[in-house]
Amino acid sequence: MSIIKTILRADAVAKAIGVAFLVSPTASVMAQSSAAGSQIEEVFVTAKSESFGNNVVSDSMKLAESPISSINKMINKLPGVSVQEGDTYGFDDWSTTIAVRGFQNSLSEQQIGTTVDGLPNGNSNYGGGTKANRYIDSGNLGNAEVSQGTADISSRSTEALGGTINFVTDDPADESRARVQVASGEFDAKRYALRYDTGSLGTGSVLSETRAWLSVSHQEATDWINQSAENERDHVAAKLVSNLDNDSKVTAYISWDDTHEDNFQRLFTDQEFANNKEWDQLTNVWTGTPYIDQVYRQVWSTLRENLFSYVKFDHTVNENISLSTAIYYHNNEGRGDWAPPYIADVIDDGSSGNSEVLGSKTASSGASLGRIYFVDAQGNTLTPQTGCVSSLTFPYGGADSAYDPLCYGQGAIPVSSYRHTHYEKTRTGITGDIDWQTAVGDIDNTVRAGFWYEDATRDEYRDWHKITDARVGPEFDNTPYWIQYDRSYPQEQLKWYIEDSLALGDVTVTFGVKQFLVDIARKDQFGESTNVSVDSDSDVLPSAGAVWFTPLEGLEVFAGYAENFKAISDQVLERPDSNLSSIEPETAENMELGIRYRNNDWFVSATYYDIEFDNRIIFLSAETETGPDYDVGTNGTYFNAGGIDSSGFELTVDLRMTETLSLYTAYTYSDSSYLGTGDSTVDSSVGVTPGNTVAGIPEEQLVVGLDWTAGNISAGLSTKYTGDRYIRFDNSWKSDAYTTADAYLSFSSTESYGDVDGWTVNLLVNNVFDKDYLGGIAGQGAWIGAPRTVSLSATIDF
Repeated sequence: MSIIKTILRADAVAKAIGVAFLVSPTASVMAQSSAAGSQIEEVFVTAKSESFGNNVVSDSMKLAESPISSINKMINKLPGVSVQEGDTYGFDDWSTTIAVRGFQNSLSEQQIGTTVDGLPNGNSNYGGGTKANRYIDSGNLGNAEVSQGTADISSRSTEALGGTINFVTDDPADESRARVQVASGEFDAKRYALRYDTGSLGTGSVLSETRAWLSVSHQEATDWINQSAENERDHVAAKLVSNLDNDSKVTAYISWDDTHEDNFQRLFTDQEFANNKEWDQLTNVWTGTPYIDQVYRQVWSTLRENLFSYVKFDHTVNENISLSTAIYYHNNEGRGDWAPPYIADVIDDGSSGNSEVLGSKTASSGASLGRIYFVDAQGNTLTPQTGCVSSLTFPYGGADSAYDPLCYGQGAIPVSSYRHTHYEKTRTGITGDIDWQTAVGDIDNTVRAGFWYEDATRDEYRDWHKITDARVGPEFDNTPYWIQYDRSYPQEQLKWYIEDSLALGDVTVTFGVKQFLVDIARKDQFGESTNVSVDSDSDVLPSAGAVWFTPLEGLEVFAGYAENFKAISDQVLERPDSNLSSIEPETAENMELGIRYRNNDWFVSATYYDIEFDNRIIFLSAETETGPDYDVGTNGTYFNAGGIDSSGFELTVDLRMTETLSLYTAYTYSDSSYLGTGDSTVDSSVGVTPGNTVAGIPEEQLVVGLDWTAGNISAGLSTKYTGDRYIRFDNSWKSDAYTTADAYLSFSSTESYGDVDGWTVNLLVNNVFDKDYLGGIAGQGAWIGAPRTVSLSATIDF
């Protein structure tokens, strides 16, 4: 194991800037949301008394992230968790990766469940999926809970092989309040946010117990590499909580999020990183040569619009029985952009000029007949001069003469495309839970049961637009010249579970079963591929656990076992060449054993886990170091390629050293290796060698930090060490270990000045020592990590 240099970090006592605090409802040390600048009690990184490992983020973790940042980054310093984003602010979904105990959410893999207020996020993949930052603004985040490994049996996700991350929205404040927040940071980062809390809506029996908030925010930034990205995000949200009587409660939430992001690109060789550790091979200048301009950053884009809403109803029938139900709706639409350095020839126009260039026709479906690189003024295809040797050396190692303008005569006009992949997904679902507490003799017994049903449809089509004048810029014709494909993926899923918990003196023992029933289908609107449907049902999956509350007050020992499941996703059905009859759902057997200890000044948790992940589904990506295959359509193949064996150890220590000083440390050791398929040919085709270390997973992680607070001033310094990680399945390329540090300084006031009730100013520096490193890993490539970034925010309450 590596020996880590001195690293600093921990929990702070201070107001989290302009946002609701990350508070565990079961924490041994509690805090209350209050006006900007208010003093709060310290919140430990703590856990619920469950039979599985779980952690809730602390206030200091929130202070170490800018309010401009994605909420995904908030969990990065919890044990067993690694979050990587293309920039400090996390604008780019394409480059975001999240890993927990050897499992990952990335471009090609979705193995960790995500929920929002306990409701499903609808998968986390790039093409039609949604990560938590699309649902919740940083100003409205209440807390973030990570249930590693076995997790809660009621978790609503079909991706939760490696546990579940639950992001919880903040409840409305008790008193009316208007909160204004502004933030600014390097790389033209800006944030403007306003939230109004109503307090009690009236004096009647219901209105007096009803509170709500409404928030709006806008934020923007460019990229850190060559400052050419145009990233913008607008977010509107509202939440209402109403206690109808002593026994019933209604909670309603709605959010709308509109985002335009220009992406970062992966590096595919170690030489690229060695040559320039601050360039991802995307450019900021339009050259007029399509082969070069295919890597112009503003044509690598993600556009997404999300509308999510739910209504929950909680009811206590009597002192023994409680019920909960929720209905939700989600619509996600948008597109992903690229600029292929040619026009696809999809219509045989004879000698009358290419209709694709002249914009006179739109082809629906069909295969490309060839490629058009340069044309004359009449739109006719030109060919390069015989014997011309291309002078192009960038990108992707250069290209042949067909792409080189110097290989054509005077007057040749370059042409290129703007390719859009359009995504839309609509989900409607309902959940129900019952909790029945009774006694069997002298034994307290609790039965939990519930269901989750969702009906969803994802639509995807791809169209190609002519770039109006490839010599000038990326503007494109609105009417496409080719609609390459158009498919729909309807899906129904039902989950049921039942669990019994027995309190046997100081030991609580839990047994449960769950099952997923999932039907997915592919409907080809053009009739080019066969319509198919797949049942992706799980077996009945058992779980068991125990918690021993030892005679030593605050010390508990826990153990858990669970079989987890990931349904075959509709992404697999995108690839008609995949042999669906041979693909099986992914499964994982999770076991963990640990101890927790807490008192007023300490929180300690240690967990050992062992996981066997079977039937891992692999896809051979069309994007490699030689560049994207833009014509690939939906070809390629998915298949099961063995699995992963992962075991490890997690240690968390959170200590209040003095009234003003606290220390936090989290250490993770992970040993994750590939299991072979039993077929050496299949293993070789994807570069998997049984026993190789899993790509993207560090063997060691260590977070250590210190936080200090005195009066209205708070400060903290935290660092995280991330060990070596392999980038390729065959372990032929490894990224070096690295350590980054974050620091913050916060000033606040609770004094009233006229209409101002309080304020907070927070200065934040991420990656303090400007460390160069490779961050997220996916698809056998790696993104460059973000450099030192300074930001400042101010929050005022009225």
